[in-house]
Amino acid sequence: MFVEQAEILLRMKNISKTFPGVKALDHVEFEVYRGEVMGLLGENGAGKSTLIKIITGYYHYDSGEACEMVFEGETISPRNTAEAQKLGIGTIFQELNLSPNLSIAENIYLGNAPKKRGLIDWKTMEKNAAQALSELGIEVDVRKKVETQSTAIQQMTSIARALAKNVKLLIMDEATSSLDQGETAVLFEVVRKLKARGISTIFITHKMDEVYQICDRGTIFKDGKYVTCRPMVDLPKIELVSLMIGNNAEKLINKRKIYQENSGEAIYQATGVRTANHRLNGIDIEIKKGEVVGLAGLLGSGRTELAKVIFGDDQNYRGETYLNHKAVKFREPKDAILKKMSYLPEDRKTEGIFPFMSVEDNLVLPGISKYSKFGLVNRRLAREATQEYIKRIGIKTPSGSTKIRNLSGGNQQKVILSRWLAMEPDLIILDEPTRGIDIGAKGEIEELVARIAAQGISILYISSEIDELVRECDRVVILREGRVISQLTGEMISRQGIMDAIARPEQEGGAYEG
Repeated sequence: MFVEQAEILLRMKNISKTFPGVKALDHVEFEVYRGEVMGLLGENGAGKSTLIKIITGYYHYDSGEACEMVFEGETISPRNTAEAQKLGIGTIFQELNLSPNLSIAENIYLGNAPKKRGLIDWKTMEKNAAQALSELGIEVDVRKKVETQSTAIQQMTSIARALAKNVKLLIMDEATSSLDQGETAVLFEVVRKLKARGISTIFITHKMDEVYQICDRGTIFKDGKYVTCRPMVDLPKIELVSLMIGNNAEKLINKRKIYQENSGEAIYQATGVRTANHRLNGIDIEIKKGEVVGLAGLLGSGRTELAKVIFGDDQNYRGETYLNHKAVKFREPKDAILKKMSYLPEDRKTEGIFPFMSVEDNLVLPGISKYSKFGLVNRRLAREATQEYIKRIGIKTPSGSTKIRNLSGGNQQKVILSRWLAMEPDLIILDEPTRGIDIGAKGEIEELVARIAAQGISILYISSEIDELVRECDRVVILREGRVISQLTGEMISRQGIMDAIARPEQEGGAYEG
């Protein structure tokens, strides 16, 4: 906890930012102490990104009385990101801004390489790069290309690059979104080391558990306005989420699915499934009609790999798979779609949407034959179907003609779900359906999942968010190294129960528990 005399590194007062028709920030205040980890919290549209872009010089705040931005006791107004970097402000984004074909060392010292007689001093650069990463607790060959490294090492490379430019304030925007639990723990240890060196961090995330793990205080924005700033130890989770969404979040946080044993027939079965790359090593799984089956496990446990086998995106496997008790082996995803199966992929931006196409085109494209005759699309039918799902699913968009890339992450997910619901599926695979979306939108997606299941549609729900599995699933299957090691039902489905199942030693033969 910080005391009154703590040194303020950054102070922003009465900051506003207006775009045509939108007030993104409305006289907000924000401050960060030296050596503090400050959480910047709020739903999509709260104003977090706009504030960060002002701090980093991408935007300039509106002029007005008593508005100011002070860094290290001096009034600043960076005109671009380069000026912000010179002041000691660095940023680590969700999509890493690295050059994949360059080495780790080259990325760290890009534009800032040590020179000798006018030429790059490669030996010194590589030595300094190795030392910089070593100080962060990372030992790696800095001569290797960044593209060959894990996401975690790439994150550390970005941090080392910021440190090489004498960073004093590091902004982490969804920096853990692609990291597993172990990699996140390493990142947090690095943040603590930076803190011990007096370097401040602004931490932005939609994962509430991480806020409590790493942040000293949290500043909450709602609809472009400042709500409060409190020490995390004085801010219970239910109150935090309630302040973020503007409603009592007790129902959302404490929701739990009431277990009712499903005695119906299996819609899908897999027996002894093994992939050529050894990501799956003898998986048995069954999904019943109208059942929500959760898949839990650490990164690399085989969750997404199993989804790709089920949906026909990976045909290089051995084992038996059945759909409605008939043996199947799809040659491509198109075959699975024709059999009334749907798949919402983990990577929404690269695998789920067509970013430069409209909401309407994204929604109707997989079932375009329903809206076509003699090869020509009936735009009236397509518009009517789009408007139906915009209303039915609650998609927030100016119109069906709006480009989908202009929608929030939560609304993009709703469009993808609508796309598959329009195909009238029997089984939907949801791979990390709430990744990268805010807490309010998560609640909407989860409510939508419950409505889909209530229609008798089966769902395979893959998530690294354990609380989601507790709230949504009838059964949770735990994977480790491509095998099923445990299965939980009823009262066993709890946060602690799932964590214990993931962590406990595997039973002999990889048998189910419970």
